Amino acid sequence: MTHGPLAGVRVLDLSRVLAGPWATQTLADLGADVIKIERPGTGDDTRQWGPPFTTRADGSPGDAAYFLCANRGKKSVELDIASPEGSAAVRRLAADCDVLVENFKAGGLKKYGLDHASLSAINPRLIYCSITGFGQDGPRARQAGYDYMIQAMGGLMSITGQPDGTPGAEPMKVGVAVVDLFTGLYAANAILAALLHARATGEGQHIDIALFDVQAAMLANQATNFFVSGVAPTRMGNAHPNLAPYQPFPCTDGMVVIAVGNDGQFRQLCAALGAPDLGTDPRFASNADRIAHRAVLTAELSSLTAACDMAGLMSRLEAAGVPCGPVNTVDQVFAESQAAHRGLVVEQTRPDLAAPVRTVASPIRLSRTPVAYDRPPPALGADTDEVLRTGGAGRDS
Repeated sequence: MTHGPLAGVRVLDLSRVLAGPWATQTLADLGADVIKIERPGTGDDTRQWGPPFTTRADGSPGDAAYFLCANRGKKSVELDIASPEGSAAVRRLAADCDVLVENFKAGGLKKYGLDHASLSAINPRLIYCSITGFGQDGPRARQAGYDYMIQAMGGLMSITGQPDGTPGAEPMKVGVAVVDLFTGLYAANAILAALLHARATGEGQHIDIALFDVQAAMLANQATNFFVSGVAPTRMGNAHPNLAPYQPFPCTDGMVVIAVGNDGQFRQLCAALGAPDLGTDPRFASNADRIAHRAVLTAELSSLTAACDMAGLMSRLEAAGVPCGPVNTVDQVFAESQAAHRGLVVEQTRPDLAAPVRTVASPIRLSRTPVAYDRPPPALGADTDEVLRTGGAGRDS
């Protein structure tokens, strides 16, 4: 049984690695019936992207942790789509699906009769979502695209990392595949919009999502800073291009991020640090003034915070209404009382594994149709017989 606002929606997932699976996991969390098509014998590439690996009940290595992060809530079907039998099975499934998600190179599925034109002729209501590096058209359309290279090409690395002339200065990627994750979220949003259109009109459509386009959109204020000023932004370490102070500050036992968003918060910060005169110093009177004198301001504040322990500093700042937070390690994130209260860890069992699978909960909270975690990330091919036996005619309900 599936639950949630997308109960009754059937999704055929021909994607692998992260962007596509992240989109379809979001749909599965919301109640969609997601059928994941995987290569026989090996499956999604990320099943081997380890260590770390899970442990099977017999003690042998199982799936890589990477696979688990993006494939909760799905059924796994082993099919060789390059074979006539495999491609025919996919067409039968697509005839009874609402959504198909794929991340093959542009035009790569046409030779199997699994491209948008072929499948929409079978199922005019089908929403066909293609995720590629550079989109379905343009001079780079046939080029493969991976998160790391897109972070570089799309400008993100040029604004991430320590500034030139400082220790460790070099362009830096983000610590997770953030372009893939954003692409998955944009794809899920587009699919939901297309589902509304299909319900109103009976018409499916082709969704064209490109990692490069997503990365450009992710530049957000940094892109508009460039459009307005004509000056390309550069790496600033942990400082913010438009706000000050808005960065980590040292303490005796770690670092605390202080995020001042307006002049009132700045004056409250200075008072909480026992330096109210800083709050009225004309060099720091407005945000623009603070940016102009950022180096001096940072040095002044750092000298004050360096004498504090993290807990004491945060207590004082929180009492003063100044946004702040600790620089946590990943284990510390899930040790936070807020994480426990919000139930940010999902634990599910799978018969072939020696221990429960733990993944991060969906951040989506719906009051009427809450997210339900009905299936763990599947074992390879666990649902092949069940799904193919129906010939594509059955749906979870």
